[in-house]
Amino acid sequence: MPRPPRIEFENAVYHLVNRSNRGEPVFKDDADRTRFLDTLGIACAKTGWKVFAYSLMPDHFHLVLQTPQSNLVTGMKWFLGTYTIQFNRRHKSYGHLFRGRYKSLLIDPETPPFLAETCVYVLLNPSRANLITPRQPLTNYPWTSLQTMLVLPNERPAWLLTSPIFAQLGLTDDTSGRARFLEILEQRRQRQEDWHQIRRGWCFGSESFRQKLLATVSQPNNQTRLPRKEIAIASAERIIEEELQKRAWTEADLGQRRKGDPEKVAIARRVRQETTVSLKWLAARLQMGVWTHLANCLYRSDVSSPTKPAGTTATRQTKKSNAPLPKPKEKQSTQPDPRPPEGPDELPVHCL
Repeated sequence: MPRPPRIEFENAVYHLVNRSNRGEPVFKDDADRTRFLDTLGIACAKTGWKVFAYSLMPDHFHLVLQTPQSNLVTGMKWFLGTYTIQFNRRHKSYGHLFRGRYKSLLIDPETPPFLAETCVYVLLNPSRANLITPRQPLTNYPWTSLQTMLVLPNERPAWLLTSPIFAQLGLTDDTSGRARFLEILEQRRQRQEDWHQIRRGWCFGSESFRQKLLATVSQPNNQTRLPRKEIAIASAERIIEEELQKRAWTEADLGQRRKGDPEKVAIARRVRQETTVSLKWLAARLQMGVWTHLANCLYRSDVSSPTKPAGTTATRQTKKSNAPLPKPKEKQSTQPDPRPPEGPDELPVHCL
């Protein structure tokens, strides 16, 4: 089955991650890292990309970038292909350098603090991977965008943007904001944070941003596809909204009614019939307790239902009792009979 196209649109912001093939190093030395960043700069010049943050790890990389021209796929194809060719030539190797498909997480750039949080996550990667000791400052690791973000604006590459990140953190002045930004990173470094939405999600942003993406992808002529779980959840939410409107319910009514309410069970049954969402998700969404309670409610409702769907055992038995069974046809042997034909006065062979 072919892979679905990626979600692309103008001014989209992505968190990109790609790991090496077979866990081998993507960067064997500083010359490789320098070549990677040089190639990134050329790719930005070709595509118009704007980079917010990057981090080069031993066997993978992180990039947070914006695509003003909706050209992520073509740009990444050239960028990764060019670096792979240069890497193989330099180290006299061959074959794939990166493992499979790169991950692309869509970021909400307008609503604080999602863009800033993603960049903080990327810049703290060397600390989480123990590439620097806890006593060493973050600036001791030279292969993130942090050091470049802390220099004067005219000394940064044209493709590196810092103002949107500073703005989301409330740092309006670039001069004082640079020092404060480093302080924020060092403070966040000491926390034990859960980055599950950035690591495992498909988008990171406000609910309005997520709904906008869902509406865009749901258009009939749109060839892009969301992850299967997101498709199922979006369909389930649509069904639940229809059922609530049909009953003139609000979200508060779901919490006020008891967990085994027959109407809630009816909604759950329709969602289960038309989508592939899990019982665990559905029980939490309809406020019906643990998923096992919902499973029992659905089972009891099906057993006590007075009408059975066509094709059940009872229906088949009724049909059989009303219509006589056809007589079985005698099997005709295709082999010739070895016995001689019986004449009028001859007895069968078995009677002799």
